[in-house]
Amino acid sequence: MRILAVILATCIVLLQWPLWIGKGSWLKVWQIETQLAEQKQQNTKLQSRNDAMNAEVRDLKTGTDAIEERARNELGMVRQDEVFFQILDSKPLPIATTPVQPPVTPPAEPAAAPPEDDPEAAPQASTPAPAPAPTAVAPASAPVPASPQ
Repeated sequence: MRILAVILATCIVLLQWPLWIGKGSWLKVWQIETQLAEQKQQNTKLQSRNDAMNAEVRDLKTGTDAIEERARNELGMVRQDEVFFQILDSKPLPIATTPVQPPVTPPAEPAAAPPEDDPEAAPQASTPAPAPAPTAVAPASAPVPASPQ
Protein backbone atom coordinates (compact mmCIF):
# COMPACT_ATOMS: atom_id res chain seq x y z
CA MET A 1 0.00 0.00 0.00
CA ARG A 2 2.80 2.32 0.80
CA ILE A 3 4.36 1.81 -2.62
CA LEU A 4 1.06 2.61 -4.30
CA ALA A 5 0.81 5.94 -2.42
CA VAL A 6 4.33 6.91 -3.48
CA ILE A 7 3.58 6.03 -7.11
CA LEU A 8 0.34 8.05 -7.08
CA ALA A 9 2.10 11.08 -5.49
CA THR A 10 4.85 10.86 -8.11
CA CYS A 11 2.25 10.76 -10.92
CA ILE A 12 0.49 13.83 -9.52
CA VAL A 13 3.78 15.76 -9.31
CA LEU A 14 4.76 14.75 -12.86
CA LEU A 15 1.36 15.81 -14.22
CA GLN A 16 1.47 19.23 -12.50
CA TRP A 17 5.12 19.92 -13.31
CA PRO A 18 4.34 21.70 -16.64
CA LEU A 19 1.56 23.69 -14.93
CA TRP A 20 3.87 25.26 -12.36
CA ILE A 21 7.39 25.24 -13.89
CA GLY A 22 7.24 24.12 -17.54
CA LYS A 23 6.89 25.99 -20.85
CA GLY A 24 3.29 27.17 -20.36
CA SER A 25 3.46 27.57 -16.59
CA TRP A 26 1.62 30.09 -14.43
CA LEU A 27 4.85 31.99 -13.84
CA LYS A 28 5.51 32.40 -17.58
CA VAL A 29 1.91 33.52 -18.19
CA TRP A 30 2.20 36.14 -15.43
CA GLN A 31 5.51 37.47 -16.86
CA ILE A 32 4.07 37.69 -20.38
CA GLU A 33 0.94 39.49 -19.14
CA THR A 34 3.13 42.06 -17.36
CA GLN A 35 5.18 42.63 -20.52
CA LEU A 36 1.97 42.94 -22.55
CA ALA A 37 0.57 45.62 -20.21
CA GLU A 38 3.82 47.62 -20.42
CA GLN A 39 3.87 47.36 -24.20
CA LYS A 40 0.23 48.51 -24.46
CA GLN A 41 1.01 51.54 -22.30
CA GLN A 42 4.01 52.43 -24.47
CA ASN A 43 1.92 51.96 -27.63
CA THR A 44 -0.75 54.40 -26.40
CA LYS A 45 1.93 57.04 -25.66
CA LEU A 46 3.45 56.58 -29.11
CA GLN A 47 0.03 56.65 -30.77
CA SER A 48 -0.86 59.97 -29.12
CA ARG A 49 2.51 61.40 -30.23
CA ASN A 50 1.90 60.18 -33.78
CA ASP A 51 -1.57 61.75 -33.80
CA ALA A 52 -0.13 65.09 -32.68
CA MET A 53 2.55 64.95 -35.39
CA ASN A 54 -0.02 64.05 -38.05
CA ALA A 55 -2.18 67.02 -37.01
CA GLU A 56 0.85 69.32 -37.20
CA VAL A 57 1.77 68.03 -40.65
CA ARG A 58 -1.81 68.54 -41.81
CA ASP A 59 -1.77 72.13 -40.49
CA LEU A 60 1.53 72.87 -42.20
CA LYS A 61 0.26 71.50 -45.52
CA THR A 62 -3.13 73.20 -45.56
CA GLY A 63 -2.98 76.43 -43.54
CA THR A 64 -0.62 79.37 -43.23
CA ASP A 65 -1.26 79.94 -39.51
CA ALA A 66 1.00 77.10 -38.40
CA ILE A 67 3.77 78.22 -40.76
CA GLU A 68 3.50 81.80 -39.46
CA GLU A 69 3.58 80.62 -35.85
CA ARG A 70 6.71 78.56 -36.44
CA ALA A 71 8.42 81.44 -38.28
CA ARG A 72 7.69 83.77 -35.36
CA ASN A 73 8.66 81.41 -32.54
CA GLU A 74 11.62 79.57 -34.00
CA LEU A 75 13.10 82.08 -36.45
CA GLY A 76 12.10 85.37 -34.79
CA MET A 77 10.44 86.74 -37.92
CA VAL A 78 7.94 89.66 -37.99
CA ARG A 79 5.71 91.06 -40.69
CA GLN A 80 6.74 94.07 -42.71
CA ASP A 81 4.30 96.50 -41.04
CA GLU A 82 4.85 95.26 -37.46
CA VAL A 83 6.99 96.71 -34.68
CA PHE A 84 8.90 94.24 -32.54
CA PHE A 85 9.17 94.86 -28.80
CA GLN A 86 11.47 92.75 -26.66
CA ILE A 87 10.87 92.83 -22.91
CA LEU A 88 13.94 92.13 -20.83
CA ASP A 89 14.10 90.84 -17.28
CA SER A 90 13.36 93.34 -14.56
CA LYS A 91 16.66 92.72 -12.76
CA PRO A 92 19.41 95.12 -13.89
CA LEU A 93 22.78 93.66 -14.65
CA PRO A 94 25.43 94.29 -11.99
CA ILE A 95 28.10 96.80 -12.98
CA ALA A 96 31.57 95.62 -12.18
CA THR A 97 33.46 98.43 -10.49
CA THR A 98 36.70 98.38 -8.66
CA PRO A 99 37.34 101.07 -6.08
CA VAL A 100 40.10 103.42 -7.13
CA GLN A 101 42.08 105.19 -4.45
CA PRO A 102 43.13 108.76 -5.17
CA PRO A 103 46.85 109.36 -5.44
CA VAL A 104 48.51 110.42 -2.23
CA THR A 105 50.40 113.69 -2.67
CA PRO A 106 53.48 114.12 -0.53
CA PRO A 107 53.40 117.08 1.84
CA ALA A 108 54.90 120.21 0.34
CA GLU A 109 58.45 120.84 1.41
CA PRO A 110 59.26 124.32 2.65
CA ALA A 111 61.02 126.32 0.02
CA ALA A 112 64.67 126.83 0.63
CA ALA A 113 65.60 130.40 1.34
CA PRO A 114 67.54 131.86 -1.58
CA PRO A 115 70.96 133.23 -0.93
CA GLU A 116 70.77 136.90 -0.33
CA ASP A 117 73.44 137.72 -2.91
CA ASP A 118 71.58 136.06 -5.84
CA PRO A 119 68.86 138.39 -7.19
CA GLU A 120 67.59 135.84 -9.75
CA ALA A 121 66.76 133.15 -7.17
CA ALA A 122 64.06 135.19 -5.43
CA PRO A 123 61.38 135.04 -8.20
CA GLN A 124 61.88 131.29 -8.62
CA ALA A 125 61.31 130.63 -4.94
CA SER A 126 57.97 132.45 -4.94
CA THR A 127 56.45 130.27 -7.74
CA PRO A 128 55.02 127.00 -6.47
CA ALA A 129 56.11 123.72 -7.98
CA PRO A 130 53.55 122.15 -10.37
CA ALA A 131 51.40 119.45 -8.77
CA PRO A 132 51.59 115.95 -10.21
CA ALA A 133 48.72 115.03 -12.55
CA PRO A 134 46.15 112.69 -10.96
CA THR A 135 46.08 109.22 -12.47
CA ALA A 136 42.59 108.18 -11.39
CA VAL A 137 39.49 109.75 -9.93
CA ALA A 138 37.96 108.11 -6.89
CA PRO A 139 34.23 107.34 -7.02
CA ALA A 140 31.99 109.26 -4.64
CA SER A 141 31.18 106.17 -2.59
CA ALA A 142 34.81 105.16 -2.01
CA PRO A 143 36.32 106.13 1.34
CA VAL A 144 39.10 108.68 1.15
CA PRO A 145 42.18 107.67 3.11
CA ALA A 146 43.63 110.15 5.60
CA SER A 147 46.77 111.83 4.36
CA PRO A 148 49.86 111.08 6.45
CA GLN A 149 51.31 114.22 8.10
